[in-house]
Amino acid sequence: MPGGRLTQQERQRIAAGLANGLSYAEIARRLDRPTSTISREVGRNGGAGGYRPQQAHRATVQRARRGTPAPPRGAGPPAGAVEEEIIELAVRSGLPRMTARVHVDLLLSEDGRRTAAELTRRLQVSPASVSVAVNSLVEQGYVRREHDPQRRRDIYVIDDNAWYNSIVISARHTLESARAAMTTAETLGLDTPVGQRMAKAGTFLERVITDMLESADRWRSLLA
Repeated sequence: MPGGRLTQQERQRIAAGLANGLSYAEIARRLDRPTSTISREVGRNGGAGGYRPQQAHRATVQRARRGTPAPPRGAGPPAGAVEEEIIELAVRSGLPRMTARVHVDLLLSEDGRRTAAELTRRLQVSPASVSVAVNSLVEQGYVRREHDPQRRRDIYVIDDNAWYNSIVISARHTLESARAAMTTAETLGLDTPVGQRMAKAGTFLERVITDMLESADRWRSLLA
């Protein structure tokens, strides 16, 4: 595995990977670098949406010439790198990268509230991209929408109940799939191989999701 500073060519490959929607882990694998190197590089140079390889390379050269002091012993990674790590985890869980960026920006905001204009400005993306992302987050229960009648704008809010709501919404969708499988099994016949397979799948999903909903209700008080 190569060591030392990233080269300008490697930074160009990082930018190309980000543009193609690759994860940090995949970019790191292609460069034979640790994933932490990629997340730190992107986090300190504009983030996934603002990374520019030439600027990043110049900034690194300038820091080296100035002899940037080492961080204090025990100091954690830069805030930007931490944010990018959280985004990467959300992407691995299945969220589109833009949706994950909006979600994490709301999650890490002081009061958990942003307008669409604030999200557009902070993430340096188009209003359309923000609109698609927040609509998806609202549908999944991660975020709720509040209307500001005085200024005729929507405010997107993430609070403690969002975690409960997102679990319930996801569980309901899975229950619908489970019940559809059971219906299909009955239609095809429980004595047929396909019917038996669908019945087993539907029963399994139904039992697991029922347990999940009961657990969410039981521990919801932790969010109060």
